[in-house]
Amino acid sequence: MSEMITADLVDLDLSAETKEAAARALAERMVTLGRVTDLEGFLADVAAREAQMPTGLDGGIGIPHCRSEHVTEPTLGFGRSAAGIDFGAPDGPADLIFLIAAPAGADDAHLTILSSLARQLMNAEFTSALRAVDDAAAAAALIRGDESPAAAASTAPEGTEPTEGSKDSVVVSAAASADTATGTTTDTGDTATADTGASGERPFRIVAVTSCPTGIAHTYMAAESLENAGREAGIEVVVETQGSAGFTRLDPAVIAAADGVIFAHDVPVRDKDRFAGKPTVDVGVKAGINKPAELITEVRGKAARGEVSAGSAPGTPVERSGDSAEGYGTKLRKWLMSGVSYMVPFVAAGGLLIALGFAIGGWTVNKAPSVMDHFVWTQTDSWGALLFQIGVVSFGFLVPVLAGYIAYGMADRPGLVPGFVGGAISLTINAGFLGGLAAGLIAGGVVIGIQKVKIPAALRGIMPVVVIPLISAAIVGFLMFVVIGKPIASAQKGMTDWLNGLTGTNAVLLGALLGLMMCFDLGGPVNKVAYTFATAGIAVASPSDSAMKIMAAVMAAGMVPPLAMALATTVRGRLFTETERENGKAAWVLGASFISEGAIPFAAADPLRVIPSAMVGGAVTGSLSMAFGATLRAPHGGIFVVPLIGNPFLYLIAIAAGVCVTTALVVVLKGMRKQAPEGTGAGVADTAIAAKVDSKEPVAA
Repeated sequence: MSEMITADLVDLDLSAETKEAAARALAERMVTLGRVTDLEGFLADVAAREAQMPTGLDGGIGIPHCRSEHVTEPTLGFGRSAAGIDFGAPDGPADLIFLIAAPAGADDAHLTILSSLARQLMNAEFTSALRAVDDAAAAAALIRGDESPAAAASTAPEGTEPTEGSKDSVVVSAAASADTATGTTTDTGDTATADTGASGERPFRIVAVTSCPTGIAHTYMAAESLENAGREAGIEVVVETQGSAGFTRLDPAVIAAADGVIFAHDVPVRDKDRFAGKPTVDVGVKAGINKPAELITEVRGKAARGEVSAGSAPGTPVERSGDSAEGYGTKLRKWLMSGVSYMVPFVAAGGLLIALGFAIGGWTVNKAPSVMDHFVWTQTDSWGALLFQIGVVSFGFLVPVLAGYIAYGMADRPGLVPGFVGGAISLTINAGFLGGLAAGLIAGGVVIGIQKVKIPAALRGIMPVVVIPLISAAIVGFLMFVVIGKPIASAQKGMTDWLNGLTGTNAVLLGALLGLMMCFDLGGPVNKVAYTFATAGIAVASPSDSAMKIMAAVMAAGMVPPLAMALATTVRGRLFTETERENGKAAWVLGASFISEGAIPFAAADPLRVIPSAMVGGAVTGSLSMAFGATLRAPHGGIFVVPLIGNPFLYLIAIAAGVCVTTALVVVLKGMRKQAPEGTGAGVADTAIAAKVDSKEPVAA
């Protein structure tokens, strides 16, 4: 930790009033020291991580953190706020703020050190000492571990009482904190005697897995919290932390001896089938931090009743919350989005390669012979044919990947084989995109059904490798070839013919509808439905003219919200906070690149004015693009693929019209309300983007 934090990275009188301002204040110190190269880029990465899940924790702690290409070396900033800053914790504002900056390629050693800090935050003595210390150098030394909490507390001014730490925390013994790298609990002897006593019975045993999207902080804090609660309850808790520093798998013997399982995770649990057949509690990672005792009580109750949760066998990795109130509609959306998120990179790569092939080799490049038989290094036509043929191969994976990862979302790794097989069959029988959707859902359902069959323990080892792939692939193949394949292929052909027949008013109305969808939730499910609908149409070597018009309308509409917010902050900056004006500068580039995330800070801060305005502008752009007959083969790229657009001048006119409409509406609506004081409004309302899907693909998100 000695290289990660110094006195220059500590602010014991942090005056920021919002989490954005706090992150900026600490990040500016990192920039001064050369630890961060691009302040705005880094803060955008911090905000993107915060949008996934608030980083406030019970006990007055805020831990904004991210991996970023703008970070030169792992760095930690610490600020202490007298007034408190809202980081979204259930119990109120945070007074201890840690800004963790990890490079995009941080090594395991550095990440292990950061995980050690995360565990220390569960130590009430540690947080109390941080609240009492009055010197920046002493605070840095305490965080580095150069000074003990007791020693730091003794240096506090006379009359200073350390405040109480997290209500869910207990003091961590030196023996228990020594295993932070592996995420296991060291037995100090207390556990062994707590439940055995005179009866000689062994203690209740729990194995747990913790993980979070970034894998830097929450993963390890949840592990420490569960271990602490286990010691208090007198039971054994052994945790596998699946963080960015890698993970050490629990010994199979430890899992076999466990009486229950706790999954506290926000990303898929790796090798989840190891825990099959155990009473299981499946929750988000924050529940592991904030209510570990309740989770332990719940899993013990399930064990006493002989319950084996459905999620303990092969459950779905996208069902991270384990919320029993979650309906099948929500689950279906997650499964479909799982497939789409894995499919989109193939769409982007294949589509752009095909578009470049046409741009370089001409419109007859699709009739060129195979480059294996004919390739001339000095001929541009050969290079165009090469790019085109690579793109066609990439496109060939779209439907199998979609189907495979829908099944993966439902049934974890065992769903991949039947999903991919079903997707490939869908292409063979010309069932296309619709066939891929059906194949993925069927494959996932078949695997889940097979896994519910009780089998002898001796056969469990061959189930995921031999039995499940064999039976599920055979069933899915039979259904796709013999039962449902032909009807789906007919439906696919009917939809294609309908799209090809769209003209005049119908085409304009479709463009308006797609524009509304693209701007409704800025990367959420509705946005992705429109985007996937468009990319599915061009995911062939020779897409129809209508399909390329739809793709053009979708991309144009997706560019409108960030560009409009950038323009609005430029022409009427006084209607926006200083933070929003700074975000507006970045929104120019994001919008031009077809990355709608650039509008999220504005929509989250003022959804009732920004979102309807964006939808109107998107509808205008989508309808005009269709009316102008603009076409686009590339599925992404923004203004950088304008040379590949049919009717590019009119296409840009359509975008400009939508941007102007949205800008005017935002300015008028914001001007009708009482202007907020300068500097306020930067506290983004996270609930406005709760529907955003956790995916990293660079689509119109």
